[in-house]
Order: sequence, then structure tokens, then C-alpha cells
Amino acid sequence: MLFFILNLSNYLKLNKMKNYNISSFLTLTALVAFLVFGGMTGAQAQEEPTFSVTGSVDSYYRSSEYAPGTSFANLNGFSLGMANIVLSYEGEKHGFVADLVYGPRGADAVFNSTGSSNIVNQLYVYYNVSDSFTLTLGNFNTFLGYEVISPVGNFNYSTSYMFSNGPFSHTGLKADIALSDDVSLMLGVLNSTDYTESQPVGDDYMFGAQLGLYGQYINFLSGGLSNVSQIDFTGGVDISDSFFLGVNATSYEDDGGEWSGVALYPQLTLSDSFALGLRGESFDIKDSNTFTSFTITGSINSGNLTIKPEIRIDSADEKVSTWSADGDDSLSSFVLAAIYSF
Repeated sequence: MLFFILNLSNYLKLNKMKNYNISSFLTLTALVAFLVFGGMTGAQAQEEPTFSVTGSVDSYYRSSEYAPGTSFANLNGFSLGMANIVLSYEGEKHGFVADLVYGPRGADAVFNSTGSSNIVNQLYVYYNVSDSFTLTLGNFNTFLGYEVISPVGNFNYSTSYMFSNGPFSHTGLKADIALSDDVSLMLGVLNSTDYTESQPVGDDYMFGAQLGLYGQYINFLSGGLSNVSQIDFTGGVDISDSFFLGVNATSYEDDGGEWSGVALYPQLTLSDSFALGLRGESFDIKDSNTFTSFTITGSINSGNLTIKPEIRIDSADEKVSTWSADGDDSLSSFVLAAIYSF
């Protein structure tokens, strides 16, 4: 199976997936499912369906009008993040998720949506074909990268250059397949990146794939309106009970240019209520500029409330016009954020 996926990835990258055919994807998905499950049937244990409401609210203070320019948390003074409400229903065989956002962070996350859709972060339904095979149709956050849109899912409050320049979400059909307890596969056919409501023109769909191996993930995205080709690795390891090291490395190319980056995320838990996390990132835009960023974030927990003081130092090979009145090649910034999750 691994040989099959690696060869598929190489083929798609060489051919750029400019006009990916949906019927081919559906045929491929059915073939993989047949190979994995081989007509396997069996009664599943009956489970009571559940409906849940979760979410978060966040706000912050930034000490300077100048910000790194990565996604979110760039406003000066006392500022708003977003209100996030996630409605979900989980039945025995199927369910749905409606993830709604409101506020500056939410607006930035769904920038390509219009009308009533501009508060929709995720909206999808899924069907559990078996315990090991799930089909999902709708809009869902990206599978690439280490960081996510919700501040609850990130240790650092500000975001990386790789996250900010990569995809935020996809709309399409995906198949998630558990090949074993430690190996998983995802295949998807998707609208062009961040076009959440519909495919804008033509049939330039994207193909996405993810191979999970013992908690480490190799991600691939290809095709779309701008002929994207992106390969991404996201993973991490528990060095000890209190020390975790995360990593993200990615390479991106489309008709408009190329960029690549790598980041390390060491996190140290000092007590039940306090932890420290560092993000060190190098980000290179081909034939343009190279950025280096170091971010140290404290995480102070009190029940559902988390307070995050954060110091960030950014530097660039060439001056950045938005880092000072006359442009500068370095920037230091401080943010204090409050996040309440429920």
C-alpha cells in the first residue's frame, strides 16, 4: 500500500493535476476501499447519537501598531480575536459539523467567502462506511501544516509564515481510511484552495492526500486554478512526560512562485497550570525575501481560561515596509491573549 501511495504521489506531481477528473478519484477511492476492506462486513456496536456545542472566545492586546504580518492578531492595542461555535452531531453511522466564526480572526480565516457563508469555518457531513473507512463531503479545515485556525488548537497565539501562506480550508469529498492502528490514509478531490462555497470556474479541481505513520504525517496537495504543488511534513515526538517537540516542513509551488519553510515547536510543561512553548521558523520566498522568526509563549491555565503572554522576534534579509514607518529588517513584538474554551 505504501508503494502504491508513493508512486501515485510522484505521478500526480509530475503531471501537476491541472484537470483532475472527479470520476477518476471516485474510482480510485472505491478501489482502495475494496483492497483494504475486501468486502468486509460485520455488525457494529450500537451507540447512542450525541449532539454537542463547543467553541471558544478570544481577545488580545498588542503593544505596537507594527506586526509581523502573519495571519491573525495583527491589530494594535486591545483587540478582538473571534467567537467560535461548533455544532456537531455524531450518530452510529453518520453525522455533521457546523463550525461558525465571527470577529476579525474569523473573517480573515474565511476571506474567500461571501454573503451568509462568511461566518462558516467548516460545514460538512460524514458517513462511516465501516469502523475504518469514513467519507466526508463539505467544507473542512486543511490537513496540511502544524497550526490551525482556532487559537485553542495552537500553543503559540500568533501564527507562522508557513501557516499564513498555505491553505486554510478545502471544500470537496475526502475518504479517510485506517489501514491499521498506526497507519492511516486520506484521499480527497477538492475545490481550488479556500474557495469554500463552490469551484469558481472550470474543472481545475485539486487532489489531496495524507499518509499517517505512527503519529507523523506526510501531506500532498496538487492542481487547482493556480496549478499548486505542495508537499508537507507534520509531526512530533514526546521527548519526556513534560517535553514535546513538534516539527513542520513544507515546500510550495504554483504559477505565481515558490516558497518553503521549516519550523520547530519545543514545548515544556512545568506544572498542571503553566507551560512554555517556542516556535523557531525559517521561511524563504524564492527570488524575494527570507524570514526568520522566534516566538516564545507562556500558557497559564485556570479551568477553561488560558492566558498567553507572547514575545516574538522577526528578521528578514531585506526590509519589510510594514515593520516600521520607513521599513525595517527586524521587528520585536509583544502580545497578551486570553482564550476561553467550552
